[in-house]
Amino acid sequence: MSKDINIADIVVHLHPESSCDDRNKIERDLRAHNGVISVHFNTEGHPHAVVVAYNPDAVTSQEVLAEIRKCDTKAVMAGL
Repeated sequence: MSKDINIADIVVHLHPESSCDDRNKIERDLRAHNGVISVHFNTEGHPHAVVVAYNPDAVTSQEVLAEIRKCDTKAVMAGL
């Protein structure tokens, strides 16, 4: 029996007017979501982008985007 896990990455761009408080909430809520492996903002290079690694067998990219849009309704998925 294989114990391999599938991992996919997506980049979601937030609206430039999203606040830092929104970013903290997004990170916290995504990390609590089943299937999300990691959440990372690069505040220096791309402050409005978040990279999310997730298990596509447990959660879809659309579910990840929907979770982010709870805080930022203008967020868009860019892929990776």
